[in-house]
Amino acid sequence: MNPAIVSWLVACVPFGAEAGEAPRVRFGSKTFTESVVLGELITQLARHAGGAVRHRAELGGTQVLFNALKNGDIDAYPEYTGTINQEIFAGKNLAGTEDIRRELGTYGIGMSDPLGFSNNYVLGMRKDRAAELGVTTISDLRDHPDLVLGFSNEFLNRGDGWPSLKRTYGLPQEDVRGMQHDIAYRGVDSGAIDVIDLYSTDPEIAYYDLATLDDDRKHFPDYAAVILYRAELESRTPEVIKKVKQLAGALSEERMIELNKRAKIDRVPAGQVASDFLAERFDIQTEFTRTHWLPSLWRRTREHLGLVIKSMVPAILVAVPLGILAVKMPRAAQGILAAVGVIQTIPALALLVLLMTALQPLRRFGIETVGAPPAIVALFMYSLLPIVRNTYTGLQGIPGPVAESAAALGLPFAARLRLIELPLALPTILAGIKTAVVINVGFATLGALIGAGGYGQPILTGIRLDDTGLILQGAIPAALLALAMQALFELIERVLVPKGLRLRPER
Repeated sequence: MNPAIVSWLVACVPFGAEAGEAPRVRFGSKTFTESVVLGELITQLARHAGGAVRHRAELGGTQVLFNALKNGDIDAYPEYTGTINQEIFAGKNLAGTEDIRRELGTYGIGMSDPLGFSNNYVLGMRKDRAAELGVTTISDLRDHPDLVLGFSNEFLNRGDGWPSLKRTYGLPQEDVRGMQHDIAYRGVDSGAIDVIDLYSTDPEIAYYDLATLDDDRKHFPDYAAVILYRAELESRTPEVIKKVKQLAGALSEERMIELNKRAKIDRVPAGQVASDFLAERFDIQTEFTRTHWLPSLWRRTREHLGLVIKSMVPAILVAVPLGILAVKMPRAAQGILAAVGVIQTIPALALLVLLMTALQPLRRFGIETVGAPPAIVALFMYSLLPIVRNTYTGLQGIPGPVAESAAALGLPFAARLRLIELPLALPTILAGIKTAVVINVGFATLGALIGAGGYGQPILTGIRLDDTGLILQGAIPAALLALAMQALFELIERVLVPKGLRLRPER
């Protein structure tokens, strides 16, 4: 990685919204309601024990959370034994809970006793559709190859998901679509999808009146809920981990469904749901303050602007010189343009996950590998192409006689570049920067998928809760910020570029 970028990243520590002293204990949760509720439960229990705690809600999927736990970016999160066995340790053929516990121990990770319920994978259909086709078991799906299947993206690829399920049952379906779990419910309810994957404690099963198909070949293992935690917490914060372990055996499946319903269907904040449960079950009084939308908007704006500024400044500082280099060294031009172009072809989520691994060496500087740092580097990389390309195009477009006249005057290279070439190319360069910053503002919303915050967080939560208002709380400010950034650079262009050199839209 370019040393200048590393220096910039180090200079920006701490990243993200929570500037200041790092919390002693950081809990995480996945991007579905039950995980967020469980994350709130352990967070509030830990806080009641006197711990300085932060909950990084909706941080990502299984691999993101487990890697963050291994790397020390979080200290604990809720998980399921079936997922540990079939996804995290796929292929190791662990026989039971004790085998899982021993394997986790090799990574310096501990596991609580089961929390009292299992959240198993099941397949579901609308009851009328299942009755119409006579489908009651997963095996029955073999007789209906034309059914449309819609599975969560994680289920499509995990060890106990669709590929192995298809082999176990010999399923013939080819129209299999990957989608966000909460959106799949709407798809099956509307009839656009016939079969989806469900979690057995989902309150939507009853809400949408879905039929669950019997796993007649016992493909899916038991998914007992547990808490995974860094083993060093036993000595670092023994009072916190002792308090968190009180959840073991405290939640039945029926009670978890009830908590999920309050959070998902009734839209009670997960923090309030957790607080009420702790008061009833353990007589523990915890405080939950619902944040008003205005302070929340201000916080998300600061987070989003932080992502944009910390990625755009180094992008401009790197991309403009690269564009100049491409013009002055024609043999390198195609390589430079191809390199920055290839970056644009990498899917954003894939790039974010790859960067979480690539940034591991920077942990020695106190930089986390989840949250803002990988998001900032990804945004930096995505911003390069339009600026490099426009810098190259702007300099290449300078009329030959002008360039020749500058050389004939005997001006040295640096003076020609500073006094003549860059001013003439500036309108085109600024147009590239405007394009990059608008793209950057939009892409920054994806940072919420790995805990970077910003306007993407209410969008992600809104999708999870099927709450259009929350989605708009992120989408509208993001659009307005993009427009404001574009207007800012148009103002900069008016100040820096003489009227006769400004780019005019073609008529």
